Order: sequence, then C-alpha cells, then structure tokens
Amino acid sequence: MADKVIENNQVSVIGEVASGFTFSHEVFGEGFYMMDIMVKRLSDSSDIIPLMISERLLDINQDYRGKNICVQGQFRSYNRHEEKKNRLVLSVFAREIEFIEIVDDNVKTNQIFLDGYICKAPVYRKTPLGREIADLLIAVNRPYGKSDYIPCICWGRNARFASTFEIGGHAQVWGRIQSREYTKKIDDISSEKRVAYEISVSKLEYVKN
Repeated sequence: MADKVIENNQVSVIGEVASGFTFSHEVFGEGFYMMDIMVKRLSDSSDIIPLMISERLLDINQDYRGKNICVQGQFRSYNRHEEKKNRLVLSVFAREIEFIEIVDDNVKTNQIFLDGYICKAPVYRKTPLGREIADLLIAVNRPYGKSDYIPCICWGRNARFASTFEIGGHAQVWGRIQSREYTKKIDDISSEKRVAYEISVSKLEYVKN
C-alpha cells in the first residue's frame, strides 16, 4: 500500500542549502525540521524551496548552508490555522538526501510527478498579452486516508486542455516546483510579502479510469 502511494508523488530537487534548521513538529519521538534550498532555474533566477527533514536523516546541529544537496521525496501539504482561517502550507518531505560537490548543468535540478484527482473546478484565463493560463488543485492520496492538495499552473495548450477537466477527474502532471512572491493585504493600512509554491506543469494527462 505505502509503496503504491509513494509512486503517485515523486520529487527530485538539487540545490544549495540556503538556511539553517527550524523545528516543525514531532511524531512518535521523531523530530522534524524545516530548511530552505535554493534551486536554480534555466534563467538566472532561482526558486527557494522549503524542505521538511527528519532529525534521523541529517544532524540538525550542523550548519549546511552553501553545500549542494540532492533530495528525493514527496510534495506535501497541511493546513495551518492563522488569522481566523486555514492556510495551505507546502514543502518537500525529504526521504533521501545526498551531498554533491558540483551540480552538473546537464542534470535536471527540479522535477516532480503527481498522480491525483481534480478537487476544484479549473480556473482558465488569459493575460493582457493573450497568454493562456489554467490553475488546477490536485488531491494526491497518501496512506491512512490522508491527501495532499497541490496547486498547479498550466500554460498555453496545456492550459486549454486543463480547462476541460472535471472535478473528481483523474490527472497526472509532470513539471517543476516554483516559488512566487506576492503581497498579502492584512488590513486597510498594512500588507506583507509572502511566498506561494505551485507546480509549473510541463506535461499533463487526463486518465480515463
């Protein structure tokens, strides 16, 4: 059962450790910590991707900033209650970590595959320049009746195709995790910068069960 579920949510990222550890939570005596890695894009920009790491995988008393790591795992979500409502928090749950000396330019540094179900009606729109975009929210099942809810963004032909998907439909997506800054309005006077995470989809299929 567990192996089958792991196959439906696969992440591989390679990047530079960009932060120290902060404590997240504990399960059955096992501590989990958050850490950011900086993953370069094909352009000169980078994505800052949060990792959730067990204290059994890495020595959380060490400072790994500046080191290159390769992480295999899953993209997970949970709801954090704040400001009287729930906020979807996303991170890569690390299953395997390997330190590497040099990042090969020919190796893909940011890959994800998801196999799940459409849980909200797709939102299709066009930019002022006519570029087609569609937003999807995909529920990916985990063991013990849990699910991860992963936002995905599609472009061009993929966006047009995704706009036809129905709630409850079975979909598979391939792409990369991207981070995006936005400004959240707190009240009439104040606002704050936040970071959203989503899957930039390069390929998708609608599975006919």
